[in-house]
Amino acid sequence: MATLLWIIAVILVISGIYVILARRDLLWGIVLIVIGLLVGPGGVSIFNV
Repeated sequence: MATLLWIIAVILVISGIYVILARRDLLWGIVLIVIGLLVGPGGVSIFNV
């Protein structure tokens, strides 16, 4: 389960960076990065609360 959370978190953070750089949409990029950090097992995982 932890590996799956890491994969989801990495995908969210990378897509957030892509949205910021390529699409110039700062708000959605920040939202995706924050969600990626919350989902990741290294951060504050929403599944362990």
